[in-house]
Amino acid sequence: MRPGMIYFEDLEVGAETDFGTYNVTREEMLEFARKYDPQPFHLSDEEAAKTHFGRLSASGWHTAAMVMAVIARHVIAHEQAGLGSPGIDELRWRKPVYAGDTLHVRGRIVEKAPSRSRPEMGSFRTEMTVTNQDDAPVMTFTSIVLIRKRPVSP
Repeated sequence: MRPGMIYFEDLEVGAETDFGTYNVTREEMLEFARKYDPQPFHLSDEEAAKTHFGRLSASGWHTAAMVMAVIARHVIAHEQAGLGSPGIDELRWRKPVYAGDTLHVRGRIVEKAPSRSRPEMGSFRTEMTVTNQDDAPVMTFTSIVLIRKRPVSP
């Protein structure tokens, strides 16, 4: 056992976590769009102005990647006995993300359950909310995480 390590038993339904922030830059938005989501409204100010976005916006997948960076940094800094994730549920992009925005990532544990087939582990679900600097939700989803149970001392 490592001191400070967070295990399944340490998690409480209802607990809230502020994972941190991410500053969105135009350069990174364009780089991501060129490589992974080369739709005109993610690459061109002129094309974006013709859409409901009104201006250049980040790809939703870029938003998800920025959020993952915030979560990963937090999990590394606050060690947990995580075993990865089988996925997410109910991903929604609520509002466009623009250059200059600051994303705030927060979560609330809504469920935890021991594994029925693997007694050494469990899982938990967290309702995640990503807001911009105006506290307007830009993305929501439910994360599912697998986590070890605390080792039993001999």
